[in-house]
Amino acid sequence: MDWSSTTWGFLALYWVWVIAGALDFACHRRTDLPHTSGVAESSMHQVQLALCGSATVLVLLFEPTAGLAALLLCIVLAHAWAGYRDTRFAFDAGRTILPIEQHIHSVLDMAPWIAWAIVAWHAASALALEWSLSLRRPAADASLWIAVLLPALALCVLPALREFRAAWRAKAGASHA
Repeated sequence: MDWSSTTWGFLALYWVWVIAGALDFACHRRTDLPHTSGVAESSMHQVQLALCGSATVLVLLFEPTAGLAALLLCIVLAHAWAGYRDTRFAFDAGRTILPIEQHIHSVLDMAPWIAWAIVAWHAASALALEWSLSLRRPAADASLWIAVLLPALALCVLPALREFRAAWRAKAGASHA
């Protein structure tokens, strides 16, 4: 595990983002998301996780080129839209969004933009802007993949699936009542 200081800095930002995601799911449990905004809001969390996950895998697979930065910008914009819809579903359903959850959302909203800026900066610092996607040479080592994907799986993906299942069950229970 011979990572550069840039890699460690990016990982620190990423881990803060993942921890914020875990704290956000804790807020959802506290405010009973399954019985308030339910499946609608939880679906947006699934969309946001899919967008974040795809962007993360792209960063691990490809060199920071202008092409990658452009693709990531599209993903970040889609994530911002999904984040707005997520909050709108919660608000419309009357789910209480605690002040701490609002602050956590600040991290969740800004981290993708900061990550994109880092990739775009690295792409712009290259001698010639390359618009293609180029696989990393050498490829990111397995320890980096594990350091990135395992925390996200444990702290965000599994809680998101649990939340969606609970929301789905609450919806099914309400339709039988």
